[in-house]
Amino acid sequence: MLYPVILSGGSGTRLWPLSRAALPKQFLPLVTDKTMLQETILRLQGLQDMAPPLLVCNNEHRFLAAEQLREINVKPHSLVLEPLGRNTAPAVAVAAFAALAQDSAATLLVLAADHLIQDKPGFHAAIQAAQELAAQDKLVTFGIKPDTPATGFGYIERGTALNAGKNSYAVVRFVEKPNLETAKQFLESGNFFWNSGMFVFKASTYLKELQRLRPEIHNAAHKAWQLSTRDMDFCRLDEAAFAACPSDSIDYAVMEHTSDAAMVTVDIGWSDIGSWSSLADVSTQDAQGNVMRGDVFAAETANTYIRAESRMVAAIGVKDLVVVETADAVLVMHKAFAQDVKHAVEYLKQAERTEHLIHRRVYRPWGYYEGIDVGNGYQAKRIMVKTGAKLSLQMHHQRAEHWIVVSGKARVTRGEDLLVLNANQSTYIPLGVKHRLENIGDDPLYLIEVQSGAYLGEDDIVRFDDDYKRI
Repeated sequence: MLYPVILSGGSGTRLWPLSRAALPKQFLPLVTDKTMLQETILRLQGLQDMAPPLLVCNNEHRFLAAEQLREINVKPHSLVLEPLGRNTAPAVAVAAFAALAQDSAATLLVLAADHLIQDKPGFHAAIQAAQELAAQDKLVTFGIKPDTPATGFGYIERGTALNAGKNSYAVVRFVEKPNLETAKQFLESGNFFWNSGMFVFKASTYLKELQRLRPEIHNAAHKAWQLSTRDMDFCRLDEAAFAACPSDSIDYAVMEHTSDAAMVTVDIGWSDIGSWSSLADVSTQDAQGNVMRGDVFAAETANTYIRAESRMVAAIGVKDLVVVETADAVLVMHKAFAQDVKHAVEYLKQAERTEHLIHRRVYRPWGYYEGIDVGNGYQAKRIMVKTGAKLSLQMHHQRAEHWIVVSGKARVTRGEDLLVLNANQSTYIPLGVKHRLENIGDDPLYLIEVQSGAYLGEDDIVRFDDDYKRI
């Protein structure tokens, strides 16, 4: 059986300010109204003998991932949580152990959660060709037919044909990201393909080669899996064991050194959406080459990507730009500098700011909150609690809170008191008092929270009981 392994641990900093550490690009709707993760899973529909997806993601993103799978009615095989990032070789090893625990003949289809593939039938045909090679104990990757001399991708050199008529080849070598002149030579030769980072192989074959080539990664990943624990729908890897695992990619750890590497070459409308300019290239454009998302007005403007998330954006007399507006940051950039967004992110890190980490709206398993105003000793937030959801029973050492219900019906625990609040009603939570908020209505609950105190950080929370096991 085929087990899709979706790797969802990336940070996507090149798509700042939309993509941030707490909400990276795989969880964003960039091309359609579905998120990149959802599109990755949905395009697998129609494949035969396929198990539910096995998702590997960062522990901090677990509720985001679970909610987005619920939205598309997909129940995963497993949601494996990495306590920290260790690159793709350990992540896939853990997925292989998870699949083998259920199926000794499991074949893995390893995919990134944030890639675009526009030709679904061609993708499915390539997967079938790759499965045939994997059945022969080959470690198969997908080589993307290049259409430009790109310097942002690694390349794979095609060798002798393996399965006639199915675009299947031996791999001669993997090549690091080349300079422009070398990339032009690769394009002209016709024998070099972009390294997509997608793979098909038997779980047992991958682990055998990993054990042979990088036993320290194999053994640490195995221990992290053996000592893992179940938490709700999540599989938590043992933190100490996984932290001891060396960090390396599948390419460096296995593919570049094995004698069993094979490639299926494809032309399937693939993009890794690695920058704002690449997103513009794959988005629907108007007659002037513009892409506009949100409340946008453009005049005498050409070849420009404009995205408005919270306010109206007007562009007049510009060309070749990227303009991205969010509630707390605006990016204005020439398309030629699309790879340099990292400089803004680095500035935010060095300045110890938060705009690279979180949006003004922060998602939680029970809903979300968003900042409205902040000043000396106070902070105001707008809170949404999903129907039937409740926050943890908690208290704060350094702040008091005032809650005003805007719409919906709330049950509030405040010390020994139990209150029911409707729209236009409020309550006060003194500093140091245990409290809890629950939505007991049929609709989402909206309220305004005003915090006051000497310290208003999110880490001033002591949890006593929590449906989401965050204690």
